[in-house]
Amino acid sequence: MVRKLLAVIYTGLALGANPALADVTALLTGDMAKLTLSDPQPLPEAALITLDDAEASLADHRGKWVVLNFWATWCAPCRAEMPALDRLQSAMPEIAVVPVATGRNAPEAIARFWQEAGVEHLVSLRDPKSLLSRQMGVAGLPVTVILNPEGLEVGRLIGDAHWDGPEAQAVLRALMAGG
Repeated sequence: MVRKLLAVIYTGLALGANPALADVTALLTGDMAKLTLSDPQPLPEAALITLDDAEASLADHRGKWVVLNFWATWCAPCRAEMPALDRLQSAMPEIAVVPVATGRNAPEAIARFWQEAGVEHLVSLRDPKSLLSRQMGVAGLPVTVILNPEGLEVGRLIGDAHWDGPEAQAVLRALMAGG
């Protein structure tokens, strides 16, 4: 109870100090009500790899807003959410939707799932030892983190969401406009 009260007080103080965040907060409806906004937080450094075992980095997406999604092939809500993330990337090409398969996910299984789900606009990165997800406090899947163009975390949604819905796009557009 005390923890919840402190969270409400902290959120109120943070929003009072940042009127732009208050504008975005008004858009947090539907699945986006699960999105927690925060002051920009740096991400830990962690090496990621592509399906072809090439090195990759989130720094490759600097300069763009990023929807960073932690998922796994064995996670049912993740699998249900992925086509919506693909449609979000298609609808908003100005952002980067970056799925990161965390833990043991064979590249063949990822490619097979992509084909089965009709995913056409996404390229999955892998975090096979869950280094990045552990450093970021990802305890369950899916988790989606919003990064600003400087590569800083500004929001986090735990659980699945309809990322291709109008609520998600409205929130992302408001953030991009300066929220």
